[in-house]
Amino acid sequence: MLPILARRPFVRRLLSSAAVVLALIGTAPGARAEVTTFLQTMAAAASSDQAVADWYRSTDYVPVWTGETDAERRTALFSALATAADHGLPPARYDLEGLQAAFGQVTTAEDLARLEVAMTRSYLTWADDLTSGMLEPKAIDSTIVRDIVHEDPQALMLAVTQGNPWQAMQDLLPQSNVYAQLVKAKIGLEIAMTEGGWGPVVPGGGALGPGAQGGRVVALRDRLIAMGYLHRSATQTYDRDIEAAVSAYQTENGLKVTGTAGAETIAHLNVPPEERMKSILVAMERERWMDIDRSGRIIWVNLPDFTAKILDDGVLTFSTRAVIGRQDMDRRTPEFSDEMNHMVVNPSWGVPRSIIVNEYLPLLQGNPHAVSHLQVIDSAGRVVPRGSVNFARFTARSFPYGLRQPPGDGNALGKVKFMFPNKYNIYLHDTPAKSLFSHDVRAYSHGCIRLADPIDFAHVLLSAQSHAVEEEFDGYLKSGLESPVKFERVIPVHLVYFTAYPEASGRIGYRADVYDRDAMLWDALAAAGVALPSVSQ
Repeated sequence: MLPILARRPFVRRLLSSAAVVLALIGTAPGARAEVTTFLQTMAAAASSDQAVADWYRSTDYVPVWTGETDAERRTALFSALATAADHGLPPARYDLEGLQAAFGQVTTAEDLARLEVAMTRSYLTWADDLTSGMLEPKAIDSTIVRDIVHEDPQALMLAVTQGNPWQAMQDLLPQSNVYAQLVKAKIGLEIAMTEGGWGPVVPGGGALGPGAQGGRVVALRDRLIAMGYLHRSATQTYDRDIEAAVSAYQTENGLKVTGTAGAETIAHLNVPPEERMKSILVAMERERWMDIDRSGRIIWVNLPDFTAKILDDGVLTFSTRAVIGRQDMDRRTPEFSDEMNHMVVNPSWGVPRSIIVNEYLPLLQGNPHAVSHLQVIDSAGRVVPRGSVNFARFTARSFPYGLRQPPGDGNALGKVKFMFPNKYNIYLHDTPAKSLFSHDVRAYSHGCIRLADPIDFAHVLLSAQSHAVEEEFDGYLKSGLESPVKFERVIPVHLVYFTAYPEASGRIGYRADVYDRDAMLWDALAAAGVALPSVSQ
């Protein structure tokens, strides 16, 4: 039912079209005054928001939500806003209850005009949050350098006014299957929280393995059942089914796969659903930032997982362990997406400026023959004899030379590097320091990503354009020369940070927050009004 004011004939016509509004201005004095007041109030209310003001000016202030013919559009918006909590977004941010209440309280043209503008603001906020995320990541962590694309507000308004409003609301949702799986996981966690969690935690007291019996095994069994890793069972013995379930859990959660529930596995299992919910809500926000096209071939480096993967149409083609940047703020690997266009076999290593002045220059000032494996080069790339340089006379700011390590067995980049040119000077590469790949937590580099199996990685990438992959690559390798190899098609590269992500089984795998980025993002979401779902027993 329309508000009382909207039942007046002249106001009903006012709410129908701009043409009628303009016509009414020349009619009865009372109607003309009401229309003028409506337009003036709408213009004033919209003036504080450029996008809203631009839209109404471009349409001669035609109402979108409050008109006599706008009921379906209005209902579609209200229905969409009612799902805010489902997406881990704060309902108060869109003021659904306030907007609905306002419709029953309109008594003046000013009230109606302000309500019209308020609804547009809520819609555009909702649309932007769903398509681009609520947070500006760079403002929270400077190493999240992902470029966030925001939809044009005018295009968003056109979509809801010129098409089916229900479809327009549906189209706002991230379209990736990953997002849908995260929403599903959120629902599952809400159910678990309602039921009191996944049962009693598994008590400490040493590792549990095949043949073990007793109450701790029962607690482990029940928790695996509640989490969906084990079928219903009454066994009190650590049997083959429990061993298989533990192995599956370890695999999907990035733990060392032993089939034995040691201290690390038990601690991981004992994390309550409330904490996992935070990871899910942060992951949903990250997916709203991205919502990328996962079709075709992509390279996917999930930093907390310490892996680099090649995916083809979402199917895993190749995976290798990775070493990522150290936990120091200036060495953490950043998050961004780019395109890989070539690799370099037998690469030389151009030492980054920060490493030169912070690590190597002090050594050279004490001993000009230090770090002898590196060449001193001038701005033109020519090798400069060390004896001709007085390193002591330079500061970190004034040092005019670069350092380069030529190709060779001991080169810091190993035998091959994979390039997606970017302003952060980040790339994937081989390394002679193979022992680091045996560690569970692999955060040791200056920011670039080291691969455990770079030759196989290169073979898979080359297979898209060569019928003799190994022979071709070995030819470059044996030449000993620095050899750029261009890819015929660029390959999207995504350096991401998901501590919660869907596994092939459909379950969510959880990783440790190695850089504490998720903790910062959760704090920012909570400050913006996001809350853990409230559950009642």
